[in-house]
Amino acid sequence: MFSKRLGIDLGTANSLVYLEGGGVVLNEPTVVAVSEEEGDIVAVGNEAKEMLGRTPEGIIASRPMRDGVIADYIVTEAMLRYFIDKVCGHSRLFKPEVMICVPAGVTSVERRAVLDATLSAGAKTAYLIDEPLAAAIGARIPIGAPSGNMIVDIGGGSTESAVISLGGVVSHSSVRVAGNKIDEAIATYLRRKYNLIIGERTAEDIKIEVGSALLLDKDEKIEVRGRDNITGLPNTIEISSTEVTGAIKHTLSQILDGVRSVLEQTSPELSSDIIDKGIIMSGGTSLLRNLDRFFTESIGVPFHIADDPLFCVVQGTGLALENIDLYKRSITKR
Repeated sequence: MFSKRLGIDLGTANSLVYLEGGGVVLNEPTVVAVSEEEGDIVAVGNEAKEMLGRTPEGIIASRPMRDGVIADYIVTEAMLRYFIDKVCGHSRLFKPEVMICVPAGVTSVERRAVLDATLSAGAKTAYLIDEPLAAAIGARIPIGAPSGNMIVDIGGGSTESAVISLGGVVSHSSVRVAGNKIDEAIATYLRRKYNLIIGERTAEDIKIEVGSALLLDKDEKIEVRGRDNITGLPNTIEISSTEVTGAIKHTLSQILDGVRSVLEQTSPELSSDIIDKGIIMSGGTSLLRNLDRFFTESIGVPFHIADDPLFCVVQGTGLALENIDLYKRSITKR
């Protein structure tokens, strides 16, 4: 009664926290800066992201989540503690109940790691919910109905595609290719063609500014600064949106294969429901220009971007926590 209830979307790129009765109260990058010698946390979130690629010797700024799962357990636990303290306060009488979403395809070991990290970070009870289910709840899809709904959640580390009916996941695919791999493809292209080495933040800026899944009617250009791979000196080049579209084509095809594999596993009755309603897209990477058109043209089923795609998963996690009895079949508790 007195303990707070939190829903956490522990993403590869960003982490969001939903407080029962308060909505989304925290949205910070999933980045932690750690001092190498003592192992102490120097900074978390926005402050740590500013340090990426800029840290002196002795401090490491890194992302403790990789491909949607925990890559560094100790750092993830410290980051969760920071988020819980920030929302609930350091000196709390009652421990909060926390629900975290995980990719649908994770192993039982990876699930246990998330539950253990959450409890160690100060939660009284830890719950897990599958990411596509949380995204569907947050996108206000009527998942309890006996009809097929499909959602594709494209985040930073993984793409979750799932067909949902009667409140559960019928078929799903989890491809560990998403926004970060698109950034990597842009950085690789620049290194190969222009001998220019850029950081992950610059690659992300290029994707946001001129990135598109399909060729644009009017070519756009952006100035890119980095380090010349041959001379080792700073260099500036200009890159066009056409080049970026070509650079990310293979990565988008891998995401597309994951979506196709779910449709191939789906029964004819559910497939006909999906054709009627279309497929909902959520997650930050779904905002890449023309990605919905690219999928629609490739698969032949209409794709629609959800309202507030960045917040679908965390809002769905929060709603599932508030109505836990409705979704208890789909939730793991510890």
